[in-house]
Order: sequence, then structure tokens, then C-alpha cells
Amino acid sequence: MAFEIKVKKVRENAVIPKIATSGSAAADLYACIDEPLTVSARGSAVVPTGIAIAVPEGFGAFIFARSGLGIKHGIAPRNCVGVIDSDYRGEIAVGLMNNSDDDYTINPGDRIAQMAIMPVMAAEYIEADELSDTERGKGGFGSTGK
Repeated sequence: MAFEIKVKKVRENAVIPKIATSGSAAADLYACIDEPLTVSARGSAVVPTGIAIAVPEGFGAFIFARSGLGIKHGIAPRNCVGVIDSDYRGEIAVGLMNNSDDDYTINPGDRIAQMAIMPVMAAEYIEADELSDTERGKGGFGSTGK
């Protein structure tokens, strides 16, 4: 199922997000920078994409690592998953963390992350004195096995 997301270039050299294959779950986001940017080992940088998007109400845009960058080079979103709300219309920028011991250089137009559009449900949070019981109960980290 595909639907349209309006994309506005807010920088001249911006690249519109692209889905790589018909089965891709997310679209690639591209670095909109004028010159190479080096993310130092164990350091971070905020990389502009040069685009703004209109996410429909009831959906969110979620920014994830590109698996090749993360696994091969240790480059991933600093906040693990970026969240773009349906009412945000500013430029998308990706905070990247270099989790490796080597500097990594991002060049203009490089694919830096991927963005998936997913449905979200608004919830009303209500304070309660008791919660329903479950089989797991209060079992926390590692309580369901290895």
C-alpha cells in the first residue's frame, strides 16, 4: 500500500527521499551538505536533509539507521529512532552518532538514514491505582528468557 507524502525542498541541493525497491519498508534520506562532514570517532553531528514533509494526521515519520552504515561503520541516529510528528513542517535533520573508533566522513548526497511512515494512535493516559494482572507481571529485563 502506497500513498503520497508531500516533500518540500528547503535547500537547493536537497534530494527527495527514495524507496530503493518495491519491497522497501523505508525511504533513504540524503545528506544535504555543501562539503564533506567528518563525524569523529565516538562523536556526533547533526546532518541536514534539506527537506520538509507533510505527514498526514494519524501517522508519524520515523528515522532509522541504514543497516550498512550501522553495521559496517557504527553510524546510527544518536537518539536511536527519530520521530517526526504530523504537525511538524520544518527541515528534517538527522543527529548521527559514530559508535566506532574511527572517524567517518559523510559526503554531500550520501544516504545517511531511512524514513518510514507508520500509523500512530493517540492515547489518553489515565492515572490508575491498580493494573490488570498478566502472566509476566512485573518481570523486567531478561525475565522472559535469554
